[in-house]
Amino acid sequence: MKKPHGFGASVAPRALILAVFGSAGCTSHQEFWVDNMAVHHGYTDEEIARVLGKDAADVPALLAAHGVRREASRGTRGAAIKVLPYPGGRHPRIGFLDGAIDPHRGTKVSIFTPWDPRSYVVVDLPEALWWNHHGRRELLCLAHTHIPTHWDKASVELDRIDWTRGADGVLEFHRRLPNGVEFGARVEPRADRVVMTLTMKNGSDRTITGLGTQVCVMLKGARGFNAQTNDNKVTVGTTVACRSDDGKRHVVTRWDDGAVWNNGRCPCMHSNPRFPDLAPGACAVVRGELYFYDGADLEGEVRRRRTSVSSGR
Repeated sequence: MKKPHGFGASVAPRALILAVFGSAGCTSHQEFWVDNMAVHHGYTDEEIARVLGKDAADVPALLAAHGVRREASRGTRGAAIKVLPYPGGRHPRIGFLDGAIDPHRGTKVSIFTPWDPRSYVVVDLPEALWWNHHGRRELLCLAHTHIPTHWDKASVELDRIDWTRGADGVLEFHRRLPNGVEFGARVEPRADRVVMTLTMKNGSDRTITGLGTQVCVMLKGARGFNAQTNDNKVTVGTTVACRSDDGKRHVVTRWDDGAVWNNGRCPCMHSNPRFPDLAPGACAVVRGELYFYDGADLEGEVRRRRTSVSSGR
């Protein structure tokens, strides 16, 4: 058996495989992940084998055992935009790979475009959490290996997490850190947008300040949007969009109080929300969205949608 890839070398191989397959006999869980990789994300036998710690030659029999056919429809499920947990094992960036070593799949979701069922963006929710520690800005959490986090410096290894799948395609996770700080994410697909929520609770005995996030929208898997440039990015307030190569379509995201920046090497775009300072026991919620726009009046569409959100529609 080969070592599974993309989850972290310090976890035992069997534990990694159970992250995909669940406990023995959980057939529906196994089928979901195999279908997710082979059909919806278009993984090759080699990529599936890398995730599962198997030989590529074993994958066709595995697909057959679960009745998974690659030629099955990849279309949107129901009326809502299709959202699935990102399976890992395939790096979600094209470039700047040394800035995202061993990406963790448990914070990443794939949001599929309505124009091409083979195309998707990967949202890292969140890629990073920052705080002020002893008067200095420091990473509290990071969804890959790059800059050392608070826990790296303390030689504390955090468990990997995974999304919980709920009704109507909703995805959620919750994490409690060793210092009592808790955070979670929720992703809700709708017909015209994907609504995203980040929550934070200060379970420590000290006020936390400087709480910032990085919410990364990676474009590698979206055909026509994945040129390694920032020239195709458009900013409207806290909203940032990526324009297609033909100029006719856009992938758009925004967060309340979001700080916009982009990285053409990845390529990716950000609208990064910030949390207020939190006293012990205090909680806060920030909200964002991602949607697709087919048209020429992007600024008008951004204004229309912001009005719709503020009015509760």
